[in-house]
Amino acid sequence: MPDHAAPRGEADLSAVRTIPIARRPNKVRAEEVASPPGTDRSFGAFLRALPDVLVARDFLAVVDAIVAAHRRRRGVIVMLGGHVVKTGLAPVLVDLMERGVITHIAMNGSAAIHDYEIARFGGTSEDVAAGLRDGTFGMAEETGRELNEAFVAGMKNEMGMGEAVAVAMSRRELVHPELSVIFNAHRLGVPATVHAALGAEIIHQHPAANGAAIGDTSHRDFRRLAHSIARIDDGGVVLNLGSAVIMPEVFLKALTIARNLSGDGRPNGFTSCDLDMQRHYRPRMNVVQRPTLHGGKGYEITGHHEIMVPLLAWSVVTRLEDADR
Repeated sequence: MPDHAAPRGEADLSAVRTIPIARRPNKVRAEEVASPPGTDRSFGAFLRALPDVLVARDFLAVVDAIVAAHRRRRGVIVMLGGHVVKTGLAPVLVDLMERGVITHIAMNGSAAIHDYEIARFGGTSEDVAAGLRDGTFGMAEETGRELNEAFVAGMKNEMGMGEAVAVAMSRRELVHPELSVIFNAHRLGVPATVHAALGAEIIHQHPAANGAAIGDTSHRDFRRLAHSIARIDDGGVVLNLGSAVIMPEVFLKALTIARNLSGDGRPNGFTSCDLDMQRHYRPRMNVVQRPTLHGGKGYEITGHHEIMVPLLAWSVVTRLEDADR
């Protein structure tokens, strides 16, 4: 049995070495703290009131990178997942295209479907659980037939998938054309590319689905994205908004094509940012870290799209307008 009465060793705190606080580096300084609302309650004042620490600092760095890219005529590529479109953020993105900020919109197939349905029929985002129970999930006749017919026509006319969808939309009655990213990108002359994953999208289960047309038009869009990526060299920006797998994977391959064709490792020296509700492996590695390893800067900003994307857009526009005053 241990002898509980035996003395136990203790550290001698009187021998501890201390340092003057003036010699200690600090991560937070008094001038970096947030400011409460004052007499100026404009959005610009709100931005100036943010603390200059952690993600608030990163957020403003991304905003400033977008503004600088626009002013220097560098590329600003925005990649989308479906959730960004179906949470009603298309008008914010269309506005940035109209201002000439966004130079290329790339999206997964889910985003394109939501984009088409909201513009064509005025609604999107079905009840998956209810439809899955009786086999009607994803079986909307008009969506599947019209989009697949657009792909077939696009293949015949050597169009990319995004272009084919935009042309098809221009020939049909749209309930809300102002709510389509694809349609308005086409109207404004901004490349809009769609990157399909065969079998992952509801329109692939439709009787009108044509695998050759899907592959042909989406692969052409892949090549178009690789071409656009050259514009982000030395000061451009890539934003990944809400795509956990498809767009990060597509971007990495398109980037290596651009660098392979340039012969000297360009594009390089750009800013990348992943903005999503939670952090995922592929966006972190394929958008934030690997592409900027030898130049540039990558950021991860976590937050709900319906709040963060408008906040980002309003911040960019405010910075641009403040600089013009």
